[in-house]
Amino acid sequence: MWSICKKELGQFFSSLTGIIAIVVFLLVNGLVLFVFPNNILDSGYATLEAYFALAPWILVFLIPAITMRSFADEYRGGTFEILRTRPLTPGQIVGGKFWGALIIVVIALLPTLVYYFTVNHLAATTGIDAGAAAGSYLGLFFLAAVFTAISIFISSRTNNAVIAFILSLIACLLLYYGFHTLSGLAAFRGGADYYLDLLGIDAHYRSISRGVVDTRDLVYFVSLAAFFLFLTRQTLIQRA
Repeated sequence: MWSICKKELGQFFSSLTGIIAIVVFLLVNGLVLFVFPNNILDSGYATLEAYFALAPWILVFLIPAITMRSFADEYRGGTFEILRTRPLTPGQIVGGKFWGALIIVVIALLPTLVYYFTVNHLAATTGIDAGAAAGSYLGLFFLAAVFTAISIFISSRTNNAVIAFILSLIACLLLYYGFHTLSGLAAFRGGADYYLDLLGIDAHYRSISRGVVDTRDLVYFVSLAAFFLFLTRQTLIQRA
């Protein structure tokens, strides 16, 4: 499994496109936080709420871009048949692809820790709530894990990387914010809206971002990621 993971990492960072994707991710975050109107410096408050509110929307685009070639290019290039001859189970292949992509996302997130130390240093009185910041980063990790699992599954269903990107983008958007949008409709008000909102990723991300780790949120993220990884494994078995 780890041989697949290392291969994914090597292929991504040997490509200029991969480096550009991470640079764009960091650039957009930096511009919104420190340059564009209503930035952190203008607000006068030591908070990273703007970053943690923005990051999921950027990851919706970044992660499908990272994973769109995971299986689609293997199918198109005929290398999936070679991959099947290696002494690896379908589960190990899926695990290697998943961890390779997720590690790339974590590498993209690590430089954003600079935002925390910068804003904390600029604070005139009390600094950033460290517990809330830690919870938000934990939430981003689990959010990224779910988006990665979804996108890898979709890549396993097509041999066209562009189609994989578009469908992954749509799926991540719907699961992240679709249920929250539906819960706001008048037809679901009066009790059903609460439970409908809980089906979406956004509700659990917001919950864990408060700095209090609720096992229900962890179970939700792990279960959803495991479900899509299971579907990916079943897809590979069907293609065997």
